[in-house]
Amino acid sequence: MPASPRRPTLDPGGDAAARARAAVEAFVAELQEGLYDTDAEIYNRHFAADVIWGGPFGATLAGYEPLHAIHARFHRERRLGPSRYEVVQVLVPAERVAVAHVRRVALDQQGEPIDPADAFTEMALYVLVERDGEWWLAAGQNTPVRPGMSATD
Repeated sequence: MPASPRRPTLDPGGDAAARARAAVEAFVAELQEGLYDTDAEIYNRHFAADVIWGGPFGATLAGYEPLHAIHARFHRERRLGPSRYEVVQVLVPAERVAVAHVRRVALDQQGEPIDPADAFTEMALYVLVERDGEWWLAAGQNTPVRPGMSATD
């Protein structure tokens, strides 16, 4: 179905969209590296100073420092356990802006996915913005994945 003049398609495609998608992949690889190394410095390396965040149970906060403190504690306590990050989809609504759904899948000790009914798996919505050649997380929102709760089930 073609886009309506009242309802535009935002993603322009082309080189700008390809660069934004590559930036999301690189960001997710950094999250994965920080998780494996249990290192919040790596995990949060590209979180902007004024990042806004929504936790999976409704809490919100603003600013790198309070979010970094939480992530540092989670890494110290190894609260996330083995996990794999997966880029689900990326929208590029404007040059130098990427909006992405990223799933964090809990894994067992053999690296196999654990049923979301038995472990904490979540879907994140991330907004990344490019400034001076680097991509920064401007906003994130995590939502728990629960079996049978998807609109597509």
